[in-house]
Amino acid sequence: MAQGVADTEMIRRQNRLLVLDALRRHGPLSRSQVAALTGLSNATLTAIAADLVGDGIVTEHAEPQSGTKARGRPAVQLVHNRNAGFVLLIELDVNRCRMSLLDYGGVLIDRVESGVGPTLFSEIAPAAWFIERIGQMIARNTEIGATLHGVSISVQGILDASGHGLTWSPIAHLGGHDIVTAIHGRLGLTARLFKRGRLMADGMRWLDPGLTGAGIATIYIGSTIGMGLILPTDANPDAGHATEFGHMIHIPGGALCRCGARGCVEAYAADYAILRAAYSVPEHAAPASAVPPADFQHIIARAHQGDRSAQRAFTMAGNAIGHGIGRLISIVEIDRLIFLGPNTAAYEHMEAGIVEGAAASLMGRMRGLPPIQRVPDAGEPIYRGLMMKTLTEIDKAFADRTSLPAARRSAE
Repeated sequence: MAQGVADTEMIRRQNRLLVLDALRRHGPLSRSQVAALTGLSNATLTAIAADLVGDGIVTEHAEPQSGTKARGRPAVQLVHNRNAGFVLLIELDVNRCRMSLLDYGGVLIDRVESGVGPTLFSEIAPAAWFIERIGQMIARNTEIGATLHGVSISVQGILDASGHGLTWSPIAHLGGHDIVTAIHGRLGLTARLFKRGRLMADGMRWLDPGLTGAGIATIYIGSTIGMGLILPTDANPDAGHATEFGHMIHIPGGALCRCGARGCVEAYAADYAILRAAYSVPEHAAPASAVPPADFQHIIARAHQGDRSAQRAFTMAGNAIGHGIGRLISIVEIDRLIFLGPNTAAYEHMEAGIVEGAAASLMGRMRGLPPIQRVPDAGEPIYRGLMMKTLTEIDKAFADRTSLPAARRSAE
């Protein structure tokens, strides 16, 4: 009997998650639409919907009528209850920090953006800085009260084994600190760290459902070089992997990278590397801590005008990226290659080098490059990936009833 009860409860949790997932992917839906998407029977869906509405997780509203002659009773749609709680997203990179407060429906409530300097985390401990900023956001939005379900932080670098901090980051002095435990200890909030490269790949799948089931590689080219990877075997649309593509060795003992190693792909392809090569600075010279966008645009303009030093710098950058891609497609099958970030503005000057570098490998010569897409603004895929990972985790907790909206908890 106990086993039967356990099985029934497991099925109930799975069905709750099916409904929440359908609403998360497709927005407000009628019961018949949810049934068609999930395969649940009408009777089962009616019971699950009543359950979710009763728990304050889902709410009902009338479907908007199209046209002026619409008649009859409007269909009732199910939608995530925006009042079920809030989440805080923090996007941190080498130049800036953006904090976004969202409700459970994914609607943006508040946003604060600030610059990040190279000495910031030498002046204040990273955990203390995050705690201070989170506290400021809570103080700005007193209505969220105890309904903040967690904090998700996108970072650049290599996460430690616990996932609570970073062992290394291009953001100076960020590594070596337990950020997650400190936030929970001081504020009582669950925090999670995510690598930016992984979020790019996840976000592109959410933004383009046509990529579902495809093998995609997203390559960020800007102040750093990063890659997100989703393999064709990753059936879960929000599955993804972060790789250290930028820190694969391109030329052993070669140009100095920000990570301290020599010969990394990034040491030839990031903005500081292109700047170094364009001005004939020795490749062992220390990388610039930051490259102003205007300076990089000036190098692009020089390349447009036929300046050979600038053109050579971009060709070298493309060649390093191309060699990395050649290694990648020798190991896994990629259906779409997506370049993201500000340096995509110089893609035409890197393209020949990318093609040549990829063709240096056997599979690069045999297969050629996968179809290529360029997305100049990497911010939206990163934000979408972070948002959907965070909200789907809350969906799972609500489906399992390991967490419930504050109003429902107080009623119980």
